[in-house]
Amino acid sequence: MKIKRVEHIGIAVDDFAGMLRLFRDDLGLDLEYVEELTALQTRLAMLPAGETYIELLEGTTPESLTSRWIAEKGRGLWHICFEVDDIDSAMQELKAKGVKLQNDEPMIGHGNSRICFLDPAATGNVLIELAQLAHDAH
Repeated sequence: MKIKRVEHIGIAVDDFAGMLRLFRDDLGLDLEYVEELTALQTRLAMLPAGETYIELLEGTTPESLTSRWIAEKGRGLWHICFEVDDIDSAMQELKAKGVKLQNDEPMIGHGNSRICFLDPAATGNVLIELAQLAHDAH
């Protein structure tokens, strides 16, 4: 598995408009797009910062993973995402090395990317996401 770059840093927010204003208007980052992941009950914004993105995430329902995360741990830094070329082989390699994953199959994430999460218990309590970007992403 080759990690290409830090693709994004995920931040869980409970004031989407306010945090978007902070990163866009106050810090001067461009807003590339806003997307709603209906299956995950989450709205997200992607703001490029060099070769990496800041991803703002807000749950659209109280039952969403994002909303539950904020209720349990509070808003703030949620995860770091690494871009990989092939999510399936990356997952196989990590499983062969004994690294626990949170999901057995890739899920659809931002920009139609294929993603998976490593179990924080296996990563020093850091939530790590791997993403294979869609060919037309970013």
